[in-house]
Amino acid sequence: MYIVSSCLLGYPCRYDARSCPFEFLTGKGIREFLIPVCPEVLGGLGIPRRPAEVRGGDGDDVLAGTARVLDISGRDVTEEYLKGAWISLGIALQSGAKAAILKARSPSCGPGSIYDGTFSRTLRPGDGVFAALLRRHGIEVYSEETAREVLGQLRRSSWS
Repeated sequence: MYIVSSCLLGYPCRYDARSCPFEFLTGKGIREFLIPVCPEVLGGLGIPRRPAEVRGGDGDDVLAGTARVLDISGRDVTEEYLKGAWISLGIALQSGAKAAILKARSPSCGPGSIYDGTFSRTLRPGDGVFAALLRRHGIEVYSEETAREVLGQLRRSSWS
């Protein structure tokens, strides 16, 4: 089983009430292995919602309590992000997920790089809150931009 950001499967749960479907995740024999989650919605944030970014670090720093997640109006939504990350981790662990395919650059899901907290579209190295939590629990994390190899393996194994 693989955890996948719900927006990548076409669910309109992004902050702007849109989705960003990733065509490689659709098709015969794949979807039955995918478990969609949206940590932001599971944490209690609505759709649509104001865009948010991690300020003062990355997802690991949010988990450590040294950085915060703020929306564009300055509202602190850290607790919602943490709650959603922990609920989503529970789903991942309960399902026995081997890996996660998450939305690039998201303050929740972004693996490897996220926006820097200035709302200027500037990237910084680091994971989003949920991606960092998954890594801490030994679950491999990919973005839709880096997941083709793992998805190719899934396609081959599910069709054989």
